[in-house]
Amino acid sequence: MGEQFAVDHVQQLGWRVLARNWRCRYGELDVIAVDDTAHAVVFVEVKTRTGEQFGGVEQAVTPAKVRRLRRLAGLWLAQQRGSWSSVRIDVITIRIGRCRTPELTHIQGVG
Repeated sequence: MGEQFAVDHVQQLGWRVLARNWRCRYGELDVIAVDDTAHAVVFVEVKTRTGEQFGGVEQAVTPAKVRRLRRLAGLWLAQQRGSWSSVRIDVITIRIGRCRTPELTHIQGVG
């Protein structure tokens, strides 16, 4: 559910979603999108929370997780024929349950 909210959000920004749940033997990338205005490929890590028991937004993605996302992004990019001016990793957190409407936080450029 949270991932669909994130996809809806990036599409509202005008981004094109290239892949969802891309997997390889080293892990998974939740959403891969292109921001055509910046000619950037963006790897989006989606974290869905129902409370604060696992920490807030700032604890959503650890430095180790960012390193793993960079590695996965590099593997995905190596398989592509296209090129982009920039590459970025963003985090979108979705908090469900506290309010009637899910709360979305989009942090750009975490790694």
